[in-house]
Amino acid sequence: MDYRDICMKVCDIAREAGEFIARERKTFSFSKVEFKGTQNMVSYVDKQSEKMIVEKLRLLTPEAGFITEEGTASGGGEALSWIIDPLDGTTNFIHALPPYCVSIGLMENGEMVIGVVYEVTHKEMFYTWKGAKAYLNGEEIHVSSTDNLENALIAVGFSYATITTTENYLDSIIYFQKNTNGIRRIGSATADLVYVACGRFDAFNQVKLSSWDVAAGACIAKAAGAVVCDYKGGNDYIFGQEIIASNPHIFEEFKKHIK
Repeated sequence: MDYRDICMKVCDIAREAGEFIARERKTFSFSKVEFKGTQNMVSYVDKQSEKMIVEKLRLLTPEAGFITEEGTASGGGEALSWIIDPLDGTTNFIHALPPYCVSIGLMENGEMVIGVVYEVTHKEMFYTWKGAKAYLNGEEIHVSSTDNLENALIAVGFSYATITTTENYLDSIIYFQKNTNGIRRIGSATADLVYVACGRFDAFNQVKLSSWDVAAGACIAKAAGAVVCDYKGGNDYIFGQEIIASNPHIFEEFKKHIK
């Protein structure tokens, strides 16, 4: 398989979906929003974007299966599975706030081999493929060189479910707010991960995530030099609903304070 060639074609697919999302944002209204649950919104834009992506990926890799947020296609392939979030950061999109992203990852035999993330509002294309570095709009990117937690800018993510069901999670947030350069919650786990990859954030953690929230972004972050793991330090972060991503210099100290 020519991972680079497929990755470049997926970048084109992600960009086309992002351009559709940007056009629809110009006339979008809250009346078009549907609620899947508390603080869990979706729109026709998410669904149509996903259909567009799936249709083109089927032509690119007919043998691959799909894991998608909106359920327009389902079922993993025997060896290959596309993991897709057509619009990560839907709440931001609805309120016309950046960032929001198209996220497309390819898993081969349990390993992420392609990651593509297109941040729509700034037209930023993040991508990597198996054996490659990580890139942003054609330029190689790396994690930050921050070497102590005190100077780190930390990204956190949490949902209604996290706050009501996860004991002590807020304790970690309070600790990082008091003992780092600051924390940010930007509303898109995909963006959090690629921002770690390019050094805008030094570290990120979140629980209650789905595979489509993290697959492509984690692939890119690892290629850029990040340490990516679950809360136990293992590799169950794609389907395990919890993730840590950090530059290697502060990883151990960062992980120690996550509850």
